[in-house]
Amino acid sequence: MTTPESAAEPSKTGQGGRIDALAVLSFVLLALWVTARLWTDPRNGIRDNRTDQAQFEWMMAHGARVVTDFAYPFTSDRMNVPDVVNLMANTSVLSVSLPLTPITLWAGPRWSFLIFLTLGLAATGVSWYFLLSRVVVRSRGPAWLGAAFCAFAPAMISHANSHPNIVSQFVVPLIIWRTLRLAEPGRWLRNGVLLALVIVWQAFLNLEILLMTAIGLGAVVLALVLGRPALRSAARPFAAGLGVAAVIAGALLAYPLWVQFFGPGAYSGLSTLIRGYSTDLAAYVAWSRESVAGDARGSEPLVKNATEENAFFGWPLVILVIALVWWMRRNAVVLGLAAVGLVFALFSLGREIRYDGRDTGIPGPWAALENLPVLHSVVPTRWSLALTPIIGVLLALGADRIRRLAARHRDARGQIRFATVTVLAMALLPIVPTPLPARRLDPTPAFVTSGAWRPYVADGRSVVTLPLPDTTYAVPLRWSAETRLDMPLARGYFLYPDTRPGGDRIALFTAPPRPTSTFFETVRRTDAVPPITPQDRVAAVDDLRYWRAGAVILDPRLPQAEALRRAMTELSGITPTRTGGVWLWDVRPLAD
Repeated sequence: MTTPESAAEPSKTGQGGRIDALAVLSFVLLALWVTARLWTDPRNGIRDNRTDQAQFEWMMAHGARVVTDFAYPFTSDRMNVPDVVNLMANTSVLSVSLPLTPITLWAGPRWSFLIFLTLGLAATGVSWYFLLSRVVVRSRGPAWLGAAFCAFAPAMISHANSHPNIVSQFVVPLIIWRTLRLAEPGRWLRNGVLLALVIVWQAFLNLEILLMTAIGLGAVVLALVLGRPALRSAARPFAAGLGVAAVIAGALLAYPLWVQFFGPGAYSGLSTLIRGYSTDLAAYVAWSRESVAGDARGSEPLVKNATEENAFFGWPLVILVIALVWWMRRNAVVLGLAAVGLVFALFSLGREIRYDGRDTGIPGPWAALENLPVLHSVVPTRWSLALTPIIGVLLALGADRIRRLAARHRDARGQIRFATVTVLAMALLPIVPTPLPARRLDPTPAFVTSGAWRPYVADGRSVVTLPLPDTTYAVPLRWSAETRLDMPLARGYFLYPDTRPGGDRIALFTAPPRPTSTFFETVRRTDAVPPITPQDRVAAVDDLRYWRAGAVILDPRLPQAEALRRAMTELSGITPTRTGGVWLWDVRPLAD
């Protein structure tokens, strides 16, 4: 994968350290550019995915609580009272939330979320840069090109809309690096231990990315073995180190994974609706809304939401990648990357292929796999997310080969460089990222920030918010996070098994509905109060007792606040008071 010319570049220039420093700085600046609207005004939140931002702020507060209060890390009772939330099944990001505890305690969960998001992007670029420049091509310019794509491609910017666990892929190059080092003779134990540790690190960041990394890396290693027979002599230390890594990682992850799949709050796969989220075939040659050439009007018909634009490479880049694979087809690594990329692209099409927003009726390969264990928890469109690092590595390999070609043909060096710059500009300039859209967040009510809620949660009681939090309204999670989770919530926004008859424990995005939660969801959706029956009042008391409710609060800034206020007053028979920026119902007499 390297050549003498590329390996000698740093020593010839004598500027390797300064180039590395500039590369690192460039990735930090690019990450700040993408998140600029959040940094310039701390009152802003991510416009296109405020619910997930609130959830991750809650997760950051949970990590701090694990450190300061020695809270149990894998489940939590601070949401979904009186039940618990299985955080292993909800991307608890403990490998980041624990180290960022000082930031969370000092500046609050919103700042630790923003640092997580920004440094996740920057660190991903840095990590790929050092892997590419030290292991894959050993040439800093091509390495920077490939790393910049890996960290700031359209799919990564799309997921930067409140998915910091997905854009933080800085552990992936470490896994690749440590896997390749397994072939070193005499160091199988040391290398196996180090590989296990980075696997565990990634497991507590995002298991979906770990699964895709394992599949892709396995395919490339197999291609190397088949394409380069000389490497087979390293099979023994490689296998020994891999066995050590499997044993240690398995031992360290056995209990957390048991909690995830069999513990309280464990679910049996995603819903059929979510498993139907696939990549539209036309999205591969379209432009992302978060890129220079794109806009929301062009991308909306092709995706479910702004955070799942997992392809959107644009037709010039697609043509360039196909040309690079053909040009470098004698390289075993390139063939391995191309093969696994094609498989991932086919998987991403889901159970039925869609083109330009319309179902084609043609079944996709994923239809035969989507119900298998583990795979039933994968969103199929995210297989196209895995194409980003594959294309990044191909770009680095192609740029390095062109560099060596120019070195051999000095007379044509100018023409080669001009052609290369022109082609790269045509393919990459249209997908240069733009800053994430931001939106002003409502300040947290003084009732929450002042601690006025504390008397109402004594003796294990919870706070009930109107409407009750779910996938469309997660603001109460932010409020709870700002109290360091001292304010427990009824229900919430999380993945939870459907325990109703016939639900088969398929994941919901909140707890199973109760009569009162369904009632208030109707009020919010219609902005009207339906007729209230005696049975509704009895059910409301039962639900308040089930939730161990001490207080019900309503943010009067909500568009449906007046209807929700009248509904709760009529339902409970309690007149609310306006205090600390909320409407407050003291329901302790009803719930006790």
